[in-house]
Amino acid sequence: MFFWAKTPSIFQKVFPSLVWKMPTNEKKVWLTFDDGPHPKTSPFVLNLLKENNVKATFFCVGKNIEGYPEIFKRIKADGHSIGNHTYSHLNGFTTCQKRYLEDIEKCQKLIPDTKLFRPPFGKFYPWQIKKLKQQYKIIMWDVMAWDFDKNTSAENCLNNVIDNVEEGSIIVLHDNEKSFENLQYTLAKMISKLKERGFTFSATW
Repeated sequence: MFFWAKTPSIFQKVFPSLVWKMPTNEKKVWLTFDDGPHPKTSPFVLNLLKENNVKATFFCVGKNIEGYPEIFKRIKADGHSIGNHTYSHLNGFTTCQKRYLEDIEKCQKLIPDTKLFRPPFGKFYPWQIKKLKQQYKIIMWDVMAWDFDKNTSAENCLNNVIDNVEEGSIIVLHDNEKSFENLQYTLAKMISKLKERGFTFSATW
């Protein structure tokens, strides 16, 4: 499987209105988790973040918020930031604009206090971006662990992050079923290694 752990700079140049990295002169990174809440993976992640005094941003799927409301409440209670990841985890490339926007709005009704949005799979069209920019701050990423990919080992997930992170990096991980095994190995080591290199973690956008 061909993939980029580091998002090519050309994407940032073609779509400059999207947030690929955060502007900062400090050694800060933004840790993000997509696809939750999940009954097994999310509590594991939350426990580890709490142990390490790390704040992150969770881009939540609406149907999972409804399915696991107590876990979602804990995400907020622990002081993490929340973002919209659509209600049904829709792919913008394969979904008509009307349905796509309605699905996003359905999720938004569950999390009215946030203006953050991330498209599932990172896939949506320029006309969808134009519409969404009127209401949301669209958060992409510059570092992808590929923790959800069954062909990516836990060690490679760790290296995907450690080898590519820099000041202002937005790191994508996933609190879903597919990622659980890799996260068990990767997350604690990743946080430890980043702290050793002098990085701190932010969830302020």
